[in-house]
Amino acid sequence: MRLGVLDVGSNTVHLLVVDAHPGARPLPAHSHKADLRLAQLLDDSGAIGDNGIHRLVAVVQDALQAAEDKGVEDLLPFATSAVREAVNADDVLARVEAETGVRLQVLSGAEEARLTFLAVRRWFGWSAGKLLVLDIGGGSLEIAYGIDEEPDAAVSLPLGAGRLTAGWLPGDPPAAEDIRALRRHVRTEIARSVGEFSRLGTPDHVVATSKTFKQLARIAGAARSAEGLYVQRELKRESLEAWVPRLASMTAEQRGELPGVSEGRAGQLLAGALVAEGAMDLFGVESLEVCPWALREGVILRRLDHMGSA
Repeated sequence: MRLGVLDVGSNTVHLLVVDAHPGARPLPAHSHKADLRLAQLLDDSGAIGDNGIHRLVAVVQDALQAAEDKGVEDLLPFATSAVREAVNADDVLARVEAETGVRLQVLSGAEEARLTFLAVRRWFGWSAGKLLVLDIGGGSLEIAYGIDEEPDAAVSLPLGAGRLTAGWLPGDPPAAEDIRALRRHVRTEIARSVGEFSRLGTPDHVVATSKTFKQLARIAGAARSAEGLYVQRELKRESLEAWVPRLASMTAEQRGELPGVSEGRAGQLLAGALVAEGAMDLFGVESLEVCPWALREGVILRRLDHMGSA
């Protein structure tokens, strides 16, 4: 069957269309994206304003049309931290449903971490052993650890690249004292969770997902996306540490000229790099591998599992 996953994230609204059936690998058929930056549309009270809701409704309508055009049989719509944490989340969800017919399922941070972990486990298989999975989104950082398909520990921290850029790095390029303050904040937040994971033992394999990690790996020398999904892509902490001060000295426009960095994400790449560097340092990770599957694939796999057991 042809499935569609509609991911209303903090940065983008992304429709992923796949051909899939239980027991088989989902095959991508179509991708439709729109940059919305919901995390940056929150007002001072933490609400998504009328303009933001209107834009969200329009983007969801466009995605629905794309899903219909591609023959999607079953649509799985969900939202993550930007909607989850908006003080008017219920109003936003009601308006989207009333105007589009789409009922967005709001995932908790822990659910995001667990579903992303499932996707990574299926990608690498059982031979990868104990996995530590890191995922930097626009609104949050998810961390999960385990040896099975359900992680033994999973947390979500408010350390998304878009959220931190909007709240901590107003300059372009940002001021050194702002970068320093953000670095301290990031490491303090991550350090609070390290003990929960370290008691579970050393992971056999450390994996990262998300656009932020893919872009950081690319500027550090990893293969281009055009070389295919199955090319191994690594990010070494040593390389990342060398890039952080370089990114800090660049404007968003200059970062957008780096290999693999999209114009829309360039402004928040420094914040993402500070989170990645902090996580790798505090968890004692020298090198990690970037996985092409993440949350959207996890949602699809969970759906297929339920279909197979029905």
